[in-house]
Amino acid sequence: MGATNRVEDIKNNKSVKKVGGVLGEFKTFISRGNVIDLAVGVIIGGAFTSIVNSLVKDILMPIIGMILAGVNFNNLGFTIPWGNKPYINVGNFIQTVITFLITAACVFILVKFINALNRKKKEEEKPEKPVVPEDIALLTEIRDLLAKNNKEN
Repeated sequence: MGATNRVEDIKNNKSVKKVGGVLGEFKTFISRGNVIDLAVGVIIGGAFTSIVNSLVKDILMPIIGMILAGVNFNNLGFTIPWGNKPYINVGNFIQTVITFLITAACVFILVKFINALNRKKKEEEKPEKPVVPEDIALLTEIRDLLAKNNKEN
């Protein structure tokens, strides 16, 4: 079911038409759980990114610079000697790559955790096989034996 089918469902919904055109369609769209979950995820992701940026810039990079003989990553770069002499800030790029790797690792761990929770939940919800009464099992066995004998003859 793609987005097109969902739009058609919204258009065909008579309660949406009662509320009023585009506004009603928007209300139906926004009240779906997935949109609200996505919005919360984006807001939390933005806040989390600023935390990771601060961790890398203010804590990790000074420690890494100290280990690498006092390298200051804020000023690590070079100027190209031709044209308007642009400055290539390699240190900032390294900080951004480290921020990305930390963020990606955190998202990976979060997804693994959520998948583990969902897997446990599905296992708990899985219905057990119904127990077949003995008389039904016996009749099934007799039926199978008769079918086997008919094939042999």
